[in-house]
Amino acid sequence: MPLIAGVPVEFFLFAATLAGVALFHHHTLRVALIGLAAITAYKLAFSSFGSAAGVAGLTQLLQHEWVTVANLFCLLLGFALLARHFEDSQLPAILPRFLPDDWKGGFVMLVLVFVLSSFLDNIAAAMIGGAMAKVLFKGRLHIGFLAAIVAASNAGGAGSVVGDTTTTMMWIAGVKPAQVFEAYVAAVPALLFFGYFAARQQHAFQPITRDAAPGARVEWSRLAIVAVILVAAIGANVYCNLRAPALLDHWPVIGLGVWVAIAATSLLRRPDWSVLPAATRGSVFLLSLVLCAAMMPVAHLPAASWPSALGLGFLSAVFDNIPLTALALHQGGYDWGFLAYAVGFGGSMIWFGSSAGVALASNFPEARSAGAWLRGGWHVAVGYVIGFAVLLFTLGWHPDAVLRTLAP
Repeated sequence: MPLIAGVPVEFFLFAATLAGVALFHHHTLRVALIGLAAITAYKLAFSSFGSAAGVAGLTQLLQHEWVTVANLFCLLLGFALLARHFEDSQLPAILPRFLPDDWKGGFVMLVLVFVLSSFLDNIAAAMIGGAMAKVLFKGRLHIGFLAAIVAASNAGGAGSVVGDTTTTMMWIAGVKPAQVFEAYVAAVPALLFFGYFAARQQHAFQPITRDAAPGARVEWSRLAIVAVILVAAIGANVYCNLRAPALLDHWPVIGLGVWVAIAATSLLRRPDWSVLPAATRGSVFLLSLVLCAAMMPVAHLPAASWPSALGLGFLSAVFDNIPLTALALHQGGYDWGFLAYAVGFGGSMIWFGSSAGVALASNFPEARSAGAWLRGGWHVAVGYVIGFAVLLFTLGWHPDAVLRTLAP
C-alpha cells in the first residue's frame, strides 16, 4: 500500500475532497463525485479494497455497503416528502399560539426537535424542525440556528437505540439500551448550551412570528400521513432488531418500509414530488462521501479511552460515523454511553458531517458553507465538549470489558 509520510494516499485524497466541499460549497455535489471517482480509480490501480484488490475488491465493498447506501437514499428522499406533508398540514402555522414570542420560542422549538429525535430517526426530526422553523421565522433562518436544529436532532437520538443508526448498530451488537441511554447525561447539557445561544442568534436575526397565520387550520389528514410514515420506519427497525436482525444486514428494510407507507398514503393526499430533485442531489452528495469513507484503509482505532472517544466525536464531523462505530464495536473496551454521544452528536459540527445536516441543507442552501456553519454554529462544538465533560465528571468512564463482535 503506497504511503506518504507513513499515511496511506487514500487519506490525502479524502482530505482533498473534504477541503473541496468546504471551499467550493456552491459545487459540493460535483466535488464529492470527483473525489469518489479519484479515490476509486486510485484504489483500482495502486491499492486494494480491504481483503481484495481490483474489480473483485470493489465488488465486495459494494456488496457490503449497498444496504447502508440504499437505506440512506430511501430515508433522505422519503423524509423530504414527509417534511413537506408536515409543513402543508398547517400545524407549524398555528404553533405561535403555544410558543413564547421571544427568544425562548426558538429554544422550545429546539427542545421539541430533541424530544422527537429520541424516538424518530434524526433525519426525520431535523426535517420536521426545519419545516417548523421555516414558518415560525418567515423563512429567514440564521446559520447558527440551522446548525442547532441539526445538533438537537443528533443529540436527541444519541441516547436512544431507535434514534440513530449508530445506536441501533450498538443495540444489534449486544449493547444494552441502558448503556446507550447514559448519553443523555451529556446531550441535555449540550442542548441547554447551544440551544440558548442559537435561539438568541435567531431572535436577533429574525424574531419568531407572534401570532398564528389568519385562518390557519390543522389538516389532520396530512398529520396522519406523517404519523403513518414514521410508524413504518420505526416499526420496520424495531421488528427486524427483535425478530429478524439478519434482514437489516441484507436488505434496506427501513427505507423500503418508508416508501411503502408513502405509496399507500398517496391515495389520501398526493405528495409534493417537486421536492425530490433537490433531495436527490443532497442524497447523492452524502452517499458519495459515505462511499469515500468506506474506502479508507482504517483497520483499527486508537486504544479505547475517554480521550479517544472525545476525538472520535470531532472525527465524526468529517468521517462517516457508521464505519467508526463498527470499528469501535469490533475493538471493544469503550464506555458505550460516551461512544454513542460522541459519534452521534459529533457530526453536527459541520453541515456534511451527518445525514441530518445534509438533509436540512437540501432545503436551506445557505447552510452549505462550512466556514459559515463553523462561525455561526460555534456553540455546537463548545456544547459538545461541555456535554462530554459533564458525562465524564458525573458518571465517569466505565469501559465494557467484553469485546463486542458484529455478525459477518
